[in-house]
Amino acid sequence: MRWLITLIAAFIIFNSLQGWLRKIGLGRLPGDLQFKVRGREWTFPFGSTVLLMVIAWVVGRLI
Repeated sequence: MRWLITLIAAFIIFNSLQGWLRKIGLGRLPGDLQFKVRGREWTFPFGSTVLLMVIAWVVGRLI
């Protein structure tokens, strides 16, 4: 249950910071899905979310 909450929180954070994160390369990693349906762009950043979760986990372990 905690992983599901963490995953949803990471999706929300990623989508709110999507413009800035694309400039540094996140959102275009293998595993990130992007497609257009009826003119609207949908992004499912699975690869970037996993990378951000691993970084957060490492930082949490170091502190």
